[in-house]
Amino acid sequence: MNVRAFKRFALPIACFLLLACALFAPVPGTAEAAGEKTITMGTSPDYPPYENVDAAGSGDIVGLDVDIAKYIAGKLGYELKFAPSDFDGLIAALQTKRVDFVMSAMSVTEERKQSVDFSDIYYNATNTIVSLKDKSLGTLDELKGKRVGVQLGSTQEKVTDELKDATILRLNKIPDLIQALKANRIDAVIVEDAVAAGYAGANEDLKFSMIPPSGEGEGYAIAFPKGSELREEFNGVLAQMKEDGTLQKMVDQWFGTEASSGDSGGVFHFERLGKYMGYIFRGVYVTLLFTLVSAAFGFVWGSVLSLFKISKIAPLRWFSTVYTSIFRGTPLLLQLALIYYAIPQLFHYNIPALLAAGLAFGLNSAAYLSETIRGGILAVDKGQREAALALGIPYRTMMVSIIMPQAIKNILPALVNECVALVKESSLVSVIGVADLMRRASVVQANTFMAFEPLIVVGAIYYALVLVLTSLARLLERRMRRSD
Repeated sequence: MNVRAFKRFALPIACFLLLACALFAPVPGTAEAAGEKTITMGTSPDYPPYENVDAAGSGDIVGLDVDIAKYIAGKLGYELKFAPSDFDGLIAALQTKRVDFVMSAMSVTEERKQSVDFSDIYYNATNTIVSLKDKSLGTLDELKGKRVGVQLGSTQEKVTDELKDATILRLNKIPDLIQALKANRIDAVIVEDAVAAGYAGANEDLKFSMIPPSGEGEGYAIAFPKGSELREEFNGVLAQMKEDGTLQKMVDQWFGTEASSGDSGGVFHFERLGKYMGYIFRGVYVTLLFTLVSAAFGFVWGSVLSLFKISKIAPLRWFSTVYTSIFRGTPLLLQLALIYYAIPQLFHYNIPALLAAGLAFGLNSAAYLSETIRGGILAVDKGQREAALALGIPYRTMMVSIIMPQAIKNILPALVNECVALVKESSLVSVIGVADLMRRASVVQANTFMAFEPLIVVGAIYYALVLVLTSLARLLERRMRRSD
């Protein structure tokens, strides 16, 4: 491929990137347009009653932490926005300035104080041991030598330091720990009392026991970047809320009633998911949009890389080889995290989560597709290329009208496999807060305190999507064969 041909490919690539940015870039709200101040709160909305998504209703993030944050923001004249994420990614989001503060039932510890500044404590919680009723595990001494689950990045991890010979399972989400408990993969889970009450109330086979306070890490506070001026502003409003009883009223509102049991016997309780199905199915649009854009970007960029690999220009061959080696040789989840967290620090652009995911998956997919497309191009009879050049057909016309159609026909099954892989791998984007199918399953798990049923429903949806995709691919393949 010569330099002139390369320039011709650059324009469509640039246009495609601009289109992707237009699709995924956030649209400024009315408050921003009016010049009002906005602050962004980082939270992990899978921890009721502190923060969770109202999946059966408005779809908004609700909970004690949310009400407190809204009250403080209103008093200070800020418009409040939310940036959902997994709990173990919240401090990273704070340090990379993706969020202005974090409020997610986060305990104050000396280790965390080295990375962030904390507000005054707004709620004191008590750790508990959740176990199956047929196992008598009510004290830390009884957990020694057992299999114990804790949330990754939580202060409950420190509690496990006292457990000698215990096997510790650390997972990102509480519903996953509860599922592991009910599947007898672990013997107990250590969580905060309000969360334990919710799960025990919704699952008749679970019970919980209080752990005596240890003196550290059980008071919840708001986390800020080091040196943030917001800390003192928030502390002032918190003090006023404690003094006039506003804070206690909010606590009573969210903790005043115990969760009622929805377990009516039996193994599965899919009937309880009825009011959440609309919320789950809205994730299909996000998953398909993400897959479509990632696949299109991966195909376009992969096609360019494949042409680089067969180019006579050595630097282009070197670039494509190194690029493919890097993106095929490192985990996709690592690439996603680097793009999502590094871009705000390096370029001072707060890249939207969905755009970061589409970019990461597109770049990764292009590395694999470049080899597939290159193989398809080389599989086309070399004589056709020589004949086209002998007839004076321009390189671009030859590739677009003669070589590429035949190459795509040869590699169509491989392209379909890549699309199927993108549909399934799209579940990884849930770790940065994108509300795809898997993220919505986690939200429903948190709302219903059921760890298993939402996963079965979402798994069936993924399977249906893959079946539809493969069926369409077979129809296209048969049609292309008839056109031969």
